[in-house]
Amino acid sequence: MRCSKEKLLQAIKGNLIISCQALPGEPLYVEEKSIMYLMARAAKQAGAPCIRTNSVRDVIAIKEETNLPVIGLIKQSYEGYDSYITPTMKEIDALVEAEADVIALDCTMRKRGDGIDINEYVRQIREKYPEQMLMADISTLEEGINAFHCGVDLVSTTMSGYTPYSPRVDGPDFELVKSLLRSIDIPVIAEGKIHTPQLAKEMLEAGAYAVVVGGAITRPLEIATRFMNAIR
Repeated sequence: MRCSKEKLLQAIKGNLIISCQALPGEPLYVEEKSIMYLMARAAKQAGAPCIRTNSVRDVIAIKEETNLPVIGLIKQSYEGYDSYITPTMKEIDALVEAEADVIALDCTMRKRGDGIDINEYVRQIREKYPEQMLMADISTLEEGINAFHCGVDLVSTTMSGYTPYSPRVDGPDFELVKSLLRSIDIPVIAEGKIHTPQLAKEMLEAGAYAVVVGGAITRPLEIATRFMNAIR
């Protein structure tokens, strides 16, 4: 069962969304079954009101385990597509069937293999699933404004620094968050390179509606590597 938009927005406001993901080839990816529900269990016990996760199996497992709202996405690469976060209607259909409360998708301006632009893609999703909440993963102010005009429900800075034309900064993109807050009037979610509790706190103080943290909490290889690099 999906969480209503009003209830979800109330739950995440001023709060921390924890991303629980493991891709094939990563230490916490188990081919036989999802174990991300264990990470989500810990996140819930810590007080997280919402989980972001990748794949149908993890959406289903985490919803069953935690009964928390889930932001679902599917990372899938296709020839001819620069984007890989929920890039086609096939992934949208699968996430709707899995009852993801919010679906996150790449709303950058990059090349799409189907020849349509992001505006048409969002329009098609809205036509097929008018009640489905959508989170736009963007990398620049222009993309955030465009996604807002397309009618998404939330804009997240997920892709900042991960497109060739967005600024490469060592930490979170505070400037993008602040610019979005001045330019659109839907919730702006801060995501990307938020490695410490202090940075998460500063993002909320800067005005972000909520903060998404993943690697600093749920990716032990990344966490361990950061420590190892520091002591070396």
